[in-house]
Amino acid sequence: MPLYPEELIQQIAAASDIVEVIGGYFPLKRAGPAYKALCPFHQEKSPSFTVSPSRQIFKCFGCGAGGSVFRFVMDYEHMEFTGAVRKLAERAGIRIELQELTGDERQHQDLRRRLLALHADAAGFFHQQLLRAPGAKVARDYLKGRGLTAEVAKAWNLGYAPEGWDHLVHWATDRNYSKEELLASGLVSQRDPDNQRTDVYDRFRGRVMFPICNDTGEVIAFSGRILQADAKAAKYVNSPETQLFTKGAVLFGLHRSKRALIEKSCAIVCEGQIDLITAFEAGVQNVIAPQGTAFTARQARILKRYVEEVILCFDSDAAGEKAAERSLPALLSENLAVRVASLPKGEDPDSLIRSQGPDAFRSQMEGARDFFDAQLDRLSLQPDFDTPRGRTAAARKLAESLGWLQDPVLRSLHVQKHATRLGLAAADMGALVNEAVARNRAMNAQQGATRSGSEEAALVSNAAQAQVSRPGRIAQLDPTLELLAVVLLQSPEARQWLLEEDWQRRLEAEPEGEIIEAILRGARFLDESAEAQSFFIQLPPEQEAFLAALMENKSPENPLCRAQECWDEIERRQLRRRIEGIKAKQRNPSLALEEATALHQQILDLQKRLFDITRPFSLSR
Repeated sequence: MPLYPEELIQQIAAASDIVEVIGGYFPLKRAGPAYKALCPFHQEKSPSFTVSPSRQIFKCFGCGAGGSVFRFVMDYEHMEFTGAVRKLAERAGIRIELQELTGDERQHQDLRRRLLALHADAAGFFHQQLLRAPGAKVARDYLKGRGLTAEVAKAWNLGYAPEGWDHLVHWATDRNYSKEELLASGLVSQRDPDNQRTDVYDRFRGRVMFPICNDTGEVIAFSGRILQADAKAAKYVNSPETQLFTKGAVLFGLHRSKRALIEKSCAIVCEGQIDLITAFEAGVQNVIAPQGTAFTARQARILKRYVEEVILCFDSDAAGEKAAERSLPALLSENLAVRVASLPKGEDPDSLIRSQGPDAFRSQMEGARDFFDAQLDRLSLQPDFDTPRGRTAAARKLAESLGWLQDPVLRSLHVQKHATRLGLAAADMGALVNEAVARNRAMNAQQGATRSGSEEAALVSNAAQAQVSRPGRIAQLDPTLELLAVVLLQSPEARQWLLEEDWQRRLEAEPEGEIIEAILRGARFLDESAEAQSFFIQLPPEQEAFLAALMENKSPENPLCRAQECWDEIERRQLRRRIEGIKAKQRNPSLALEEATALHQQILDLQKRLFDITRPFSLSR
């Protein structure tokens, strides 16, 4: 990994409080002197991800990920070290000259920067078209008819893509965006995909434009709604997946609503962008919308960082019901409580708020029913529900949904409750649910085995996968070395004492001594957090994560004494190994008398040294 000047790394680290940086991605909850959250690098049900403001490190005690603020950005943003440095530098307002990057890194970072700039500029282009272009009157009238004022359009940066095939192409070309950048952005399409020399044309034409932002508010894609009621084209067109945008990993509106989500610990899931915007502007701000109608596993994991409960507010028609059912596995797999709002027939959040006001919408959300109750209500309306065949079909359908519940106690309670309503024995209903649980687990296992070829391959980057796959501690690390590492990380006095010893020679002879060598070589950095960041990021990831975990350990009493005890124990072990090695040589039947005498004397000398090291040793901390 190419290194920046040490002073620059320290400057960026000093300006990048790790709690503020990580808290900008997802919520952290204070837990004593530290902060905790669900780990973003692996699936878990209770928080094991810890951020230490005093140490300026993060550590997951579930999957082993850990390290400095640079390591977090690298793994979370799926980028190399140089990219993390640049991102943190930009956040802190610290300028870095471009020539510090290698050729490949410069190209990658340049493209990402250009794509972000292109999306931001395109959002401005579409917005100005909406506000001023004569041809955009149809879009202005449409938004006005939906109750979205000019102020709302400005707040959400709504826009209009003009009719025609090349308005955006000409506009972007005039601003020196290349054809390759336009294609990489997904804002244009190739007339002949098999011939890269053919012209490109605007992907979005004659549509109201909704910028899609990541959780930090950067525009990364667009969704365009058609305006002609009888048009044969798709009602909505989204950007394709790009370097910036993965459809199943983004929640529309999250950058605006995440504070309300945290406060309410409940997310109202709207089906469309206009429903969300109308609710948000009416004061109901704990709202999000998936990029489609059903949740992906990754979207559910993102939402779990903010809330404990989800209210599905999809259209109350067959399509809405199917969308709710398709969302259930991902949501329940994250132990999110799921309720379903049943809006009056023919209403959606937008129309209900405009016709009856936000209080009517809030009332509907407060009255949202548990998903399973609502599902059984719908099943009971089937014409054959009162027949044995109809009840059996309803029971099987409900069991399929209950099979996604992760908590066996909660699952059992639902079985008893709904078996009574269905007129079944609890044991029979339980058997159906257990079958569903087994099928779901088998399906998850099969999907996990083939995930690399599916959309879920985007769940974690290669860097994050490496974090997850390695153990939380370096495998089989000697307990004495681990204790010594804890002491050295936290005691300047112990570090200084050991640096004055012949540490290099002894550690060269010690298996797994590299971890102590790393600490001693970086000793001068450890007293200041900004300097420690520059030290950590130069270590191999497994050493960085391991040391981050050790820094969370409580320092033992009398650290200098404990360091000396560990050091003596290491020498004792090395002396014993040397003695055993010499004894092995003595067992050679062809050994000459003179050589045997010399070996015996060596053993006596080593045993005397072993006897002289009388300081007692215990691993107790």
